[in-house]
Formats: sequence, structure tokens, C-alpha cells
Amino acid sequence: MSTSTEGYVSAEKRMKSAIETLKKEFSTIRTGRANPALLDRIEVEYYGSSTPLKGLANITVTDARTLVIQAFDKSAVKEIEKAIVSSGLGLTPNVDGALVRINIPALTEERRKDLSKVVRKYAEEARIAVRNVRRDAIDELKKLKGKEISEDEHKRQEDSFQKLTDKSVKEIDDMTKQKEAEVMEV
Repeated sequence: MSTSTEGYVSAEKRMKSAIETLKKEFSTIRTGRANPALLDRIEVEYYGSSTPLKGLANITVTDARTLVIQAFDKSAVKEIEKAIVSSGLGLTPNVDGALVRINIPALTEERRKDLSKVVRKYAEEARIAVRNVRRDAIDELKKLKGKEISEDEHKRQEDSFQKLTDKSVKEIDDMTKQKEAEVMEV
């Protein structure tokens, strides 16, 4: 495989990575619907160490607005409740024996607008990451021009990086429109 092809494959991987990161960030944004990913960042203090919530319990969706958390160890229920309350997500857990139920309240118009801004901010960060990958790839190409690749090959490679960038940015834009629509849905 030539050096320029390796550069293209590397750039493609890095752009896909930026898009995957954006998907993960979008999954943690509350939309008014129950989604177990909403609790992905919650850490529970369990026997003196910070443990991810999904490592301590099963999280299921019972209906569009209810999450049920079933702890593997009943003694962890109080700590799970405390972690959810202090998470800053604005959720109120209801403890029912070994189960913790969370009703996801409907979002206010103002909160939906705020979340929409967060969605756009994450999307812009992803676009910047993709453009930085393109810039790095083109810088590498410039080092090869005249030595290992011809002027024509340099131009072809540069065009292919631009097409890859355009494709990635379009995917980010499509994801952003979908997530904003989800957030603004009443």
C-alpha cells in the first residue's frame, strides 16, 4: 500500500471516530423519551470506588417516559439513588425495594431550546475535528509532493480528502438535524 493510500485510510478512520464520538454525545442528551444511554455517565460510589451505573444494574425502558433500574446487589440501591440525584440530569428516582424507577418529565420549551444549542455545539466540535483531520492529511501530502508523488497525484489525493470531508460533514449535519428534531418534539 502506498503512503498516500495509508494517509487516506488513516484520515477516513479518524473522521469516522469523530462521528462516533458525536453519536455517543448525542445519546446522552435528554429528549423527553426514556433512553438507558441517558444514565451512561453516572458513576456510583460502591464499596469505596466509583463504578459505572450500568456495571451495577440492569437498566430497562418500560414505556416512553419510564426507566427501571434493577440493582444486582440490593445494598447498592441507596447509592444508585444518591448518584442519580446528584448527577445534574434533573431526574427524581423512586425507590421500590430493589428497583429504582425514573419518570422522565416532559421538557419545557426553554429547556428544549437549550438542549438544541448543546446539540449544535457538539456538532460544530465534530465538524472542526473532521476539518482538522483533512488539514493534517493535506499537510502530509505536501511533504510527499515532488518526492514520492507527482503534482497530478497530489491534486487527486487532495480532491479525495475534500470529498471524504464533505461526506463526513454531511453525515454530521444529517445527524444534527435528526437530533434537533428529536429534542424539539413535544
